[in-house]
Amino acid sequence: MPEVSQTLGDSAFERIKAMILDGTLEPGTLLREKKFADRLGVSRTPVREAIGQLISEGLAIRSESGAPVVNSVSLSDIMEILHVRSLLECETAKKAALAGKPTEALLTCRAEFVGFLEGPRPDAQVHSALDSRLHLEIARLAGSKLLIQLVEGLKVKTGMFDQGSIPDRLIPGCHEHIAIIDAITAQSPDAAGAAMKLHLANVRDAIISHIYHPF
Repeated sequence: MPEVSQTLGDSAFERIKAMILDGTLEPGTLLREKKFADRLGVSRTPVREAIGQLISEGLAIRSESGAPVVNSVSLSDIMEILHVRSLLECETAKKAALAGKPTEALLTCRAEFVGFLEGPRPDAQVHSALDSRLHLEIARLAGSKLLIQLVEGLKVKTGMFDQGSIPDRLIPGCHEHIAIIDAITAQSPDAAGAAMKLHLANVRDAIISHIYHPF
């Protein structure tokens, strides 16, 4: 029975997390156990577990009254997160380039980014999922479980802020990701680090521009 409960808790966590990241649940939304149990078709126990995990990952916080609510990320928060990501992921990209032959997963990511450029425009969730897969695969190539955890946590917090709301980033972002992959494939650590640094700088600039010129 505990295994079933844990599986339901994981599922509830992923479903509520997705609603937070795509903007369905806005910052400050109260996470009521019964409401989400009814919404997800599960008992309150898995939802309680999911809320605990959301809090541990920074996606939710306890309000002054102790009630769990969706967390928010400020502009200063995201700038700090992107600064840390740049320091971390530039080195990660360099390590990945030195790791040897690129993985099939990395080359699959490249093909999918090319497909985005040549085919129909993907929706924000599909694009975001591929973005995350690539950054985590680069961390895996770098050979550190800690890097994977750190990169994943910081990527989630970045997603909380933009929620796929910066559409002009799709095409340049695809080109930037392809450049990162190509540098890693060529086993060129300096080029990989530089490509990652440029990518994250452009993400930062796009977020700032979107804040001050939203339309």
